[in-house]
Amino acid sequence: MKVTTLKKYAELIARTGIHLEKGEDVIIMAELDQPKFVEYLVEACYKAGARKVTVEFTHQPLQKLHVRYRSVKTLQTVEDWEIARFEHYIKTLPCRIYLLSEDPDGLNGLDHEKEAKGMQGRFKVIKPLRDKLEDKYKWCIAAVPGKKWAKKMFPDLSPAAAVEKLWEAILYTARADGENPMADWDAHNRDLAARCSYLNGLGIRTLHYESKNGTDFTVGMNPDGMFCGGGDYTVDGKFFDANIPTEEVFVSPMRGQADGIVYSTKPLSYNGQLIENFSIRFENGKAVEVKAEKNEELLRTIISMDEGAAYLGEVALVPFSSPINKLGYMFYNTLFDENAVCHLALGRGFNNTLRGFENLTVEECKARGVNDSMIHEDFMIGAADLSIVAACADGRTVQIFKDGEWAF
Repeated sequence: MKVTTLKKYAELIARTGIHLEKGEDVIIMAELDQPKFVEYLVEACYKAGARKVTVEFTHQPLQKLHVRYRSVKTLQTVEDWEIARFEHYIKTLPCRIYLLSEDPDGLNGLDHEKEAKGMQGRFKVIKPLRDKLEDKYKWCIAAVPGKKWAKKMFPDLSPAAAVEKLWEAILYTARADGENPMADWDAHNRDLAARCSYLNGLGIRTLHYESKNGTDFTVGMNPDGMFCGGGDYTVDGKFFDANIPTEEVFVSPMRGQADGIVYSTKPLSYNGQLIENFSIRFENGKAVEVKAEKNEELLRTIISMDEGAAYLGEVALVPFSSPINKLGYMFYNTLFDENAVCHLALGRGFNNTLRGFENLTVEECKARGVNDSMIHEDFMIGAADLSIVAACADGRTVQIFKDGEWAF
């Protein structure tokens, strides 16, 4: 891939992704797959005005070793230095960039039950710290190719050719392969904002989903909720684009208001394993029955991670003709696969989808119906024949999606 193209992508992440302002600190979290691109990204951040850029590298094999050899008690322990680091982040609010390139099969063989126990124990300590950070800092998730990820997607190509092919797919879906990616993103954000404005003006109370695959599902909207898409805002009004790419318009539904059954239309990649051909049935907002042709028990583990894991935190609308879906690839990566078609998410909701969220505490947002959980797992339900009809507060019914596409 041309160096000039990669540097434009790095600039897009720094200037449009986290919308970096002069004097801000940046933390970049990345796997070991593309160190040269990490250099480009660090330089792009400094050129955009960063005071200090810190890189934290991660590596899936180390995660597997930690789970294998540490006791459950050790996995659950949050060390004093970790708490001090959180408190430093709460004070300084550095921007965060998460650069994904993980091997989709990289956590095969992991003891998921043991890892879950560790996460559950840590969450009790980390949650109040995380709540103090929520909606206060700018962040962006983007991706670069890893060799094993590329070979998973393109097994018939050589490793070098597979990486190049994945670069092409990432840059295309990220709108980063044109002459002026930042201008292209400005136009994309305007389109998503216009769709949000229309939906927010309808006074939607419920959305009803139907598809010939068996999906027949109704979800309640929060009366204080608002659809968001494209750029996000921190509580003090700073703009950023959290996902590159993104095609979704999303909202957090009213906790406890979801009934019916939904069928997956794409596999869910979770910790190196695929959950395939599954369905989830909801009653009074809660997932009460799950079925899957592959890894059904893993799906049960997800919805039992904590009390909120079986409830919905997100409803996202994505046309079936999205650029990601048009490629026809299974990316084995939620950043891309969730932006291919309509999806739902189990677990934690988004406080910033409540009107006036900047004046509310985290606990007040939860009290108003935003679900809380240690997890947030997206799964895809969009289909070529998907119909979504809104029931509005004034008694109208409005077609939102028809045959998998926007109806407006």
